[in-house]
Formats: sequence, structure tokens, C-alpha cells
Amino acid sequence: MTEQKVRWGILATGGIAAAFTADLVDLPDAEVVAVASRTEASAKAFAERFGIERAYGDWGALAEDADIDVVYVATPHAAHRATAGLCLEAGRNVLCEKAFTLNAREAEELVALARERGSFLMEAMWMYCNPLIRRLKALVDDGAIGEVRHVQADFGLAGPFPPSHRLRDPAQGGGALLDLGVYPVSFTQLLLGEPSDVAARATLSEEGVDLQTGALLSWDGGALASVHCSIIGGTATSASVTGSLGRIDVPSGFFFPERFVLHRDGREPEEFTAEASPRNSLKHEAVEVMRALRAGETESPLVPLDGTLAVMRTMDAIRDRVGVRYPGELAREAVTPA
Repeated sequence: MTEQKVRWGILATGGIAAAFTADLVDLPDAEVVAVASRTEASAKAFAERFGIERAYGDWGALAEDADIDVVYVATPHAAHRATAGLCLEAGRNVLCEKAFTLNAREAEELVALARERGSFLMEAMWMYCNPLIRRLKALVDDGAIGEVRHVQADFGLAGPFPPSHRLRDPAQGGGALLDLGVYPVSFTQLLLGEPSDVAARATLSEEGVDLQTGALLSWDGGALASVHCSIIGGTATSASVTGSLGRIDVPSGFFFPERFVLHRDGREPEEFTAEASPRNSLKHEAVEVMRALRAGETESPLVPLDGTLAVMRTMDAIRDRVGVRYPGELAREAVTPA
């Protein structure tokens, strides 16, 4: 794969699939050639909306389509292990939405499968590909605020969501953490890596998913992080990084920021702004996938698989502390020898 267009397949037809496809069709070196849904009617409607040639009424047909260079998996995260695995087994490269899977075990299985097959696999953590987030990370890595002491990040929606909503459904991996908390956790680990210890508390629903969760993460070097997510209260969706020599503040919408402010001791604050609309941030991850494919890479240095696994381990630890288990996990545990 060199200069020809990268041919994409879209697996699922929900809101995030539509947003990603809308950005994808604007890229001159990308071509969306097929879409699949659990129903042919949904796939055809999506295909007509975006001018896609082929529409499949089952996931397997898309996975077996040899004209596809890479599949974007946008099902609810409870189905990621099955759908991404199906595509990898068929020899397709995969960009898989976050949360990457329900748990670290499933994530490890997908990563092992991709590495065994020599296929490209990446979590769709579009925040990591955002130019302004990359600039923030570079400043932190270069010591602009000294040694990182504390990271804060939050993401909450006001709701309310009825029990039938996917965010409240245990069978779909519902709850605030996997859907929203993945952003604060990923932001924190982008800067500090995997924590050495995790403490957490949550408010649980009658269905057993977390309505809101707060976690305190700590590292052996002394750094701390405070993360919060909620589906019962709208938060500022802000972030801050405090170091020994200064601080970086990211206002509302930290995962696709319009700007951030660098405060350094003894200096005037410096504001860094996005060159283009942050609402187009999904394009950045598509560009990175296509760059990696053309370079013959099986994973992205911006969203490395080991980093994805580390985030999944942290979210497993948080769920363990607050007592959230999903039906598939309970069934697996019941048949696993002690």
C-alpha cells in the first residue's frame, strides 16, 4: 500500500460511526467501500447517506470482503471482542472504538490475535491523535512544567438515561466508566503511564452499572491523578496537569480542545490554540491509521497497543474496587478453574 486510496469498511451504523464516516469521506486519500450492520435495512440507509457502494446485513460478510484495507469497528464495546476478532481472523486491519473491550482479558486476546496475524490494530482513542493534545504531551515530556505531580480530568453527562438505554444496560457494558471514564483515564496515562495503585468509589444503578465513578490513581514516584466520570451529572469536562514548575489547564472539552493555557512560575501565561476546528478531530485518527498502513506498521506509535492494554487494566482495577461486573464476565468466571 503506497499512494492509492485506503479502502475502509464501516462496521455498525450508530452515531459515532456516522461522525467518523462524515470526516472520513472528506479525506482525499480515503475511500469508504462498504458498511455492515445487524440488519440490511440499517446498512443500506447508512450506505445511501454517505454514498457507500456495498451494504451488508451481517458483520461476517464485511469481514470477508477482500477489497477492504481496514475496518472501523463502531459497535457498542461489549461487542468489540467479537466484531474486531471476526475482522482480524479474516485478515482485515482494524481500528476499534473505545472502550477497546469490556476488560483487559478481551483486549489481550485481540492484541495477541493481531500480532499473530501480523495485522494492524489500533484503539480509536482519537484524543491521542489530536494535534493540540500532542503539543501538550510534548511540552510535558520536555519538562515545561517540571515533574508531574498531579493530573485531574473529568467527563460527565447530565442524563437522565432510562434503564433501557445502552449506558444503563449491563449486557452492553453500560455505565459511566467504560463509555466516558476511558477519556480521563487515557489522558492521565498518556502523561504518566500505568499507575501503581488504584482507589475508587462509585454510585451504582439498580442494574449494577456505575452511574458515577471517582478514582484516585497513584504512582511510585509520588504523582497522583484524580479522575471522575458520570452519567447523572454534567461536568466541566476539563483537565489540568500540575508540575513542580508550573501547570497546564485545558478547559471544557479536554479530549478535543480548542485551547490550553501553560502557566510557568515567573512567566506570563501562554495560550496554545487549535489550528483547525477541534470538531474535526476524528480525521486525525483516520490520517494516522492510513499513515501507519502505508508505512507497513502493525500499530501506531501515537496509540500503542501496550498503552491500550494498560488503560484496560486500570479500568478493570477501578471496576473491581467499585463492584461492577458484566454478564459475560460472570459467565466466564463461573467456568474458569480456580
